[in-house]
Amino acid sequence: MKLTPYFEKIILNKRLEIKLDWCDCVIANPLKTESQPDGRIRHWGIIAEAENRVLRVVTLDDGETVHNAFFDRNFRKKLEREGRQI
Repeated sequence: MKLTPYFEKIILNKRLEIKLDWCDCVIANPLKTESQPDGRIRHWGIIAEAENRVLRVVTLDDGETVHNAFFDRNFRKKLEREGRQI
């Protein structure tokens, strides 16, 4: 897995609870993906080891270089508004 300098220097030091293995799993098997206007790609996945929380992983436009990752508290609500469930 490739990482941006921003992710390595800022995010990994700021969000110590996020594991690289989780990011890799979310990218490989996302519940949903979505392109951003800047070309980056959002990937969402459930992390069982983190009490079934939803992890959002943002990659560069190549779909594999991780730029950001965080637990997305609003994802389940967004799916409900779309008429979908996890």
